[in-house]
Amino acid sequence: MVAIGLSAGAVARVRFAMSGLWEVVAGVRVLRDPGRHAIHLPWAGRVRPRLAEAGLLDPEAGLLWQLVPPAPGYLPDFLTPPPAGLDPDLAEELATLRATPPEAVRAQLDLLPGPRPAALGALYADPVTGLARLATEVEAYWRLAVAPDWPRIRAVLDADVFHRARRMAADGAAGLLNDLHERVRWEGDALLVSQRHCTAPDVPVGGGLVLVPSVFVWPSVLSISAGDVPQLAYPARGVGTIWETPVGAPDALGAVLGRGRARLLAALDAPRSTTELSRRTGLSPAGVSQHLTALRAAGLVVTRRQGRSMLSSRTAVADALVVAST
Repeated sequence: MVAIGLSAGAVARVRFAMSGLWEVVAGVRVLRDPGRHAIHLPWAGRVRPRLAEAGLLDPEAGLLWQLVPPAPGYLPDFLTPPPAGLDPDLAEELATLRATPPEAVRAQLDLLPGPRPAALGALYADPVTGLARLATEVEAYWRLAVAPDWPRIRAVLDADVFHRARRMAADGAAGLLNDLHERVRWEGDALLVSQRHCTAPDVPVGGGLVLVPSVFVWPSVLSISAGDVPQLAYPARGVGTIWETPVGAPDALGAVLGRGRARLLAALDAPRSTTELSRRTGLSPAGVSQHLTALRAAGLVVTRRQGRSMLSSRTAVADALVVAST
């Protein structure tokens, strides 16, 4: 159990952030032990051959592969510096990674168990050169394993933040923090995380906490102490359906609204972008936009801005219609 001090002043500075680098690191952990992450088996089966061909899964030479052990092994903090906000910028995150002080790199490498392989030995001896190599590997991994699915991943992350913000508005900080994961609870002035191999310190007043929704961290949580601001990466809501094939529509609802609009309502079990709705329903983006306009006019859908995205969600009336027709 890890206790992260979270006073009232620190709670006021809790923020959400999204991170492409977090998805890279958590994705490598999935590939390390796919059996622990069964939801992601379709993704792992697709990306493993291309990553292996690029040499990114080499157990001897792959620096990223060696730094990210199977769960619950220790994950060096410098791999995931605190992300800046809700608009992930991998280039900015990698710039922060490359700027990690050499003494911090060596101190965290000292925490890794067992003998140090040659690639990690080179990183220890020359952190500047080693971090540049690591950043290059991350970029290659991102291009091959994450970027092709990033629109659907980003839609899930956006929807999660939208939901959490509404939860906090309705139930306050306690409602938000106690709903993140079964291993996380807020009691008194501490956030308690049932997680091994975590070195997160108490959060000083004014330090805050960064909450990072993630697709690939499922089914666990990861606590990281990078710098003065701890991070908690938790599974985003809706991750269980991320690799599903396009949804169908209830026949009864389709007979009333038309198949296209019924399929859209069925897909809006969480707030989603036009791009994600197009992927899930098989409709063209233009068709999705046209149907959403009609559904909004009928009071069945609302659309709100989340960062740079416009997310649509069902109203209570639409929820009742979908439930009644299934």
